[in-house]
Amino acid sequence: MYVPASFREYRPEVMHGLIEAHPLGTLVTCGQSGLLASPVPFLLDAATGEHGVLRAHLARANPHCKDLATTAECLVIFQGANGYVTPAWYPSKADTHKVVPTWNYAAVHVRGRPVVMDDEDWLERQLTELTRRQEGRRPAPWALKDAPAEFIAAQKKAIIGVEIAIVQIEGKWKMSQNKEAADRRGVIQGLRDEDDPHGNPTVADLVEGRGNQ
Repeated sequence: MYVPASFREYRPEVMHGLIEAHPLGTLVTCGQSGLLASPVPFLLDAATGEHGVLRAHLARANPHCKDLATTAECLVIFQGANGYVTPAWYPSKADTHKVVPTWNYAAVHVRGRPVVMDDEDWLERQLTELTRRQEGRRPAPWALKDAPAEFIAAQKKAIIGVEIAIVQIEGKWKMSQNKEAADRRGVIQGLRDEDDPHGNPTVADLVEGRGNQ
């Protein structure tokens, strides 16, 4: 990922926060089958290893599983909040017209060593924790025990796990940091405009937050 210095995020806790807020990552490998990519929900264990560990599961029928068993390295891409930025929001447009559209976004790329996990206890822990993380916010959380045991057992036979020891993690928060203060304010105002077709208050907050750093 190309990351100019003004867009680079160094803080592990911020990058970890994006992963936990947007856990559906794209798992990418380049193995015997060539380039493969699978969207997969991940769990981050930030306390294990030097940079943390990612854990997930895939359908056993997914051809990606075969390559994961033999490849030495993988990439996982996590995409955070993002949105279009129109030149109409830049006050400098009226002065110079030297402006173009762009896209603001936050992303984290993780490189690591994948290990296939085909252990029933590991899968039980993975499914239990993944469910707890998502269902825990609901007033009546669903749990594995709410489904028939034989049904869950059959479901587990149809999946395998993958554990990825993180070797490198890098973050990019492209939030108009390369613009003059007036143009940044214009972007924030435009993103917060409820009547603008490209309004995006979540990205507006990120643009404003990056300007205060």
